[in-house]
Amino acid sequence: MGYPFQLPELGYATDALEPHIDSRTMEIHHGKHHQAYTNNLNAALEHHPELHGHSGEQLLGRLGELPEGIRAAVRNNGGGFVNHKLFWEIMAPGGSNSPTEEMSDLLSDSFGSFDEFKKSFSGAAATQFGSGWGWLVVDPDGKLQVMATANQDSPISCNCVPILGVDVWEHAYYLNYQNRRPDYLDAFWNVVNWSEVAEKYSQTR
Repeated sequence: MGYPFQLPELGYATDALEPHIDSRTMEIHHGKHHQAYTNNLNAALEHHPELHGHSGEQLLGRLGELPEGIRAAVRNNGGGFVNHKLFWEIMAPGGSNSPTEEMSDLLSDSFGSFDEFKKSFSGAAATQFGSGWGWLVVDPDGKLQVMATANQDSPISCNCVPILGVDVWEHAYYLNYQNRRPDYLDAFWNVVNWSEVAEKYSQTR
């Protein structure tokens, strides 16, 4: 997917993740916020045809090489575009509370147990100051790591591949959870599509 970027489809109805994530939040989050990042990314790239063949991931992976005049816009809006695309993909109606056997073994090897992984991931996301994301990534050495990023910064810009992410901007949860970010993070585990997470991991091998 390259320029002009198009808003990805959700792949499910906006009310499909209820009661964990409400329909109105999904409508605004996908149809307004993600659309704005898409539009702004296209606007930043409009007069740079040499970049039109690049995917969002490729742009984020080479931020330092981009023209200085659009670097911040691509970092913010390209990050917003790519981060949200992954976010919709790793959630699904009736998502399993447990990972595939392979992912379970990998998480246990990396974090001690699945529960310890969840504690680490939710802790990183809960303590991210202000707006940002919590991530499970594959680092440059091929190992699983938990990290958090501010605003729309992407792990891709740190040479890591995100395979699971949770949005902790207030627009992701405020209508239903107000300032109770930990409650939102607890609910998030009910909608994770672990098959998709496993597929994203397999693509890094």
